[in-house]
Amino acid sequence: MGNLITASGFEKSFQYIEHFKHGLIVTVLLAFFTVIFGFILGILLAIARMSDIRPFRFLSIDRNGRLRGKGFLLTLSKFNPISFLATCYVEVIRSTPVLVQIMIIYYGVFRLIKLPNVTLLGFLKFQRFFPGVVALSMNSAAYLCEIIRSGIQSIDGGQTEAARSLGLSKGKTMFHIILPQALRNILPAIANEFVVIIKESAIAYTIGVPDLMSAVNDVRGAASIIMEPLLIATAVYFCLCFPTSKLIAYFERRMSRGNVR
Repeated sequence: MGNLITASGFEKSFQYIEHFKHGLIVTVLLAFFTVIFGFILGILLAIARMSDIRPFRFLSIDRNGRLRGKGFLLTLSKFNPISFLATCYVEVIRSTPVLVQIMIIYYGVFRLIKLPNVTLLGFLKFQRFFPGVVALSMNSAAYLCEIIRSGIQSIDGGQTEAARSLGLSKGKTMFHIILPQALRNILPAIANEFVVIIKESAIAYTIGVPDLMSAVNDVRGAASIIMEPLLIATAVYFCLCFPTSKLIAYFERRMSRGNVR
């Protein structure tokens, strides 16, 4: 092992530059697909949490046709199973480590579901990549759900009333009136989630996904060095995240100026 950081250590690390190139490609792909699938699931979760589906609503009326003032039946009449399940999902995901989640998905769920033995790009095993995307997407969706929900709730309720008065259904009002405005407000937060996912994707190497951290692990095993490949991976993550963060901040300022009247 010798000194912690040496020039020869970097020379040895750069002998495995193909591993780092592959790791960079996989890291970007992980972040890209995670944000897409997480965003779709996040929208569904946000709508589910804000839904007003109460199958036991009729229990709020007593035998005499009057509204109950209190009691178990009144509480049951307010129960929304869709919102309850979505809330449970969000709270469980946000309260448990992503490492635990990715292990459960890979060693639990995808031991029961057989995936095709396909190699992508000549080096990426689909059987490992897909569970990684699923686990990261499920984790990201819990956070995106709250971002999207806050964006929807920030829209003036008068717009919903105006749309309904024009004869639009709840679904059309949400997808044609409310959601487009909400997405414009939360676009910077969604973009920031992309940066977060780039960094969190490093956890995928634990299930054999050949990302940047997997490249570090390969160099450590082959050349018996650790600090030099770690510094190279750090530089690559920085080159991915820092410019992206600055670009997001730029567009956020532009959008803020556009909202000023």
